[in-house]
Amino acid sequence: MEEVKVVIVGASPSGLAASACLKKLMIDYDRLKLHLSKEFCHLPNKPFPSNAPTYISREQFIQYIDDYVWEFDLHPRYNWSVQSASYDEFNKKWCIEAKNTMSRKMEVYIADFLVVATGENSEGVIPKFPGLERFVGESVHSSQYKSGSVYKDKDVLVVGSGNSGMEIAYDLYNHVARTSIVVKSQGDNIDISEWYGARRTGMSEDEISGCYSWYQSRRRVACCRWEVRWKSPGSARYLSHLAGNVGDFGTVLIGWVDNLIMFIARLWYGDLSKHGIRRPSKGPFSLRLTGGRSPVVDVGTVGKIVNGDIKVFPAVSSIENNDVVFANGEMHDAIIFATGYRSTTNNWLKDYEFLLTVEGMPKNKFPDNWKGLNGLYCAGLGRLGLVGTSMDAQAIANDIKLVLAQR
Repeated sequence: MEEVKVVIVGASPSGLAASACLKKLMIDYDRLKLHLSKEFCHLPNKPFPSNAPTYISREQFIQYIDDYVWEFDLHPRYNWSVQSASYDEFNKKWCIEAKNTMSRKMEVYIADFLVVATGENSEGVIPKFPGLERFVGESVHSSQYKSGSVYKDKDVLVVGSGNSGMEIAYDLYNHVARTSIVVKSQGDNIDISEWYGARRTGMSEDEISGCYSWYQSRRRVACCRWEVRWKSPGSARYLSHLAGNVGDFGTVLIGWVDNLIMFIARLWYGDLSKHGIRRPSKGPFSLRLTGGRSPVVDVGTVGKIVNGDIKVFPAVSSIENNDVVFANGEMHDAIIFATGYRSTTNNWLKDYEFLLTVEGMPKNKFPDNWKGLNGLYCAGLGRLGLVGTSMDAQAIANDIKLVLAQR
């Protein structure tokens, strides 16, 4: 048994950010297990250099994380899986049981504070379609997808047309797979038609997150600055710079920007409903604000759909042997489910009700989503991207420091 001040579960960017913020405040801790404009994807205390490209590649971000770990002298304990975490009311401590996934050895940690940083996308979700259990072809979640090269000359169906689904469909086409994509599954209420063509109209997913974070944080800070950037063909323009606590004016501004984005999307792409893609009635900011859902960043998929290179289908009717059957009778023999994720935190966090709902998401709304009762915190569960992760990490570290100072 080991007694520590803080245990952070998860060595994702959320966990590393919380670790670095605690380290900067000289608070000892322990840690278990284990798309983007650069202004919105850096972690606390380490912005990307000015000469870094606007959009950070996967390799650059991995290197950034490695550098972050080295610079802040962080020491993640890899290959450990938390089995349970519960609060001891008598001793006012958290008891965390973890298993080494290599040696199967068990360890117990006793901590004053527990930080949940395992993310909201812990486990891939595959809807239950009639006949799926009898499907004899390949059926995988998008989290297991590596490359379209293994699907050359195959009939492949992508279920889900969010960012993952649209990018996978494009990659499959480029690897000579006969590609189709489902834009709505009625049986499981998967509505994936929230599409704007964000790349062409200029807003990346993290820029949406960053502006949404600003909108929310107007209740928390007296003065802030933000920018919305859009790309029209051949140019980049700054749409807005605002300062101050603007109150309800923020709501008006969100609606105005939404209308502008939707207008540009209609001009650039035209009516896509005849190709099976419909846009929602609400704009991307409003959807992000009310449901945490991000607009799709078009990487070229829409052009392939318009040209007929990628087929669009409605709801899946059933699955028979190696065929996927639609209401119109079309069939396929391989499926990739880009149908989202769920949190698995409540599987091991026994006293989750101090902080989380039964779905594993924060009970409290922004800006208090990161704090629970009895020294329980969460980082990166506010659906605000890495901007929100940084805000959570700094708030958690400052709160722990304040609690320790009052003892």
